[in-house]
Amino acid sequence: MIDVQDISVSIAGTQILNQLSFRAGAGQVTSIVGPNGSGKTTLLKAITGELPYHGAIAFDGADIRSYSSTALAARRAVLPQAAALSFPFTVFEVVRLGLLSGLHGQSDDLPARALAHVGLAGFEGRFYHALSGGEQQRCQLARVLVQVWEPIRDGKSSWLLLDEPVSALDIGHQLEVMKIARDFADRGGSVIAVMHDLNLTAMFSNSVALLAKGRMVTQGRPIDVLTNSHLSAAYRCDVRVNEAPAAIHCLPYLLPHMASVRRAAE
Repeated sequence: MIDVQDISVSIAGTQILNQLSFRAGAGQVTSIVGPNGSGKTTLLKAITGELPYHGAIAFDGADIRSYSSTALAARRAVLPQAAALSFPFTVFEVVRLGLLSGLHGQSDDLPARALAHVGLAGFEGRFYHALSGGEQQRCQLARVLVQVWEPIRDGKSSWLLLDEPVSALDIGHQLEVMKIARDFADRGGSVIAVMHDLNLTAMFSNSVALLAKGRMVTQGRPIDVLTNSHLSAAYRCDVRVNEAPAAIHCLPYLLPHMASVRRAAE
C-alpha cells in the first residue's frame, strides 16, 4: 500500500498541495482526477520522490525515503507525461532502459514482448524520434512495463505510476492501454494513474481520488466519487452524471455537452 498523510508541497513559493491525504491499495487501479492545476501531477511526483514535501508517505508501511533508489526501481516504474530524448535511440534501446533500471537486465526477450503488448510489434529497429506522439507514448509504456514485468515479486505487489498515460492516444489505443493497466492490477500488481478522461476512469478504476485546488475533495469507489455534486464543485461547472445501461454494469458516464460553465461571479 502507498499511504500519503497530510503532505504539503510548494514550488517556487507557491503552495500546490495543502495537507493532502491519499491511499492506494495493492492489486488495484487507483486514479487521480481533477481540473488543471489541482495538483495531480505534483502528488504523483511527491510519491515518486521527484519533489520534496512536508508530511509522510509510506510504502508498504515504511517511509518511502528510507528506500534506496535501487530498491524503489525494483518495485515501481514511473511513466511521466512526456519524455524528451536528446540522442537518436532506437525503440529497442529506449525500452531496454527499463530492463537496466529493474530486475530483468539479462532478459533480452522482454523488450519485444512488451512492445507487442502495447501494439508496437516490429518497431524495435525504428528511431524513437521518427514515431508519432502516440507511438512514443506507447514505447515509453513498454519501457516501464519491462521494469516491473512481474505484477507480484517475492510476494509483494509491483507498482505502475502513470501520469496521463492515454493523453496522446486515439480511443482504440486508450482502451488498450487502460486494459493493460487493468490486467496488471488483476494479476496482483498495483497502478496509480493521473487521468483526465472521467469515463475511462469510471470504467477501469477501483478507487478514484478527486483533487481541487491542492486538496482532496473525496476518494472512494468511482460510483461514489463521480457524482454531480463532487464533480460540479471540483471542476466549477455544472456536470450531470448519467448511468450506462445495465449491460455494461451501470457505470457512471458523463456527456460533456450536458455541462454548463458557471459564471465567474459564482
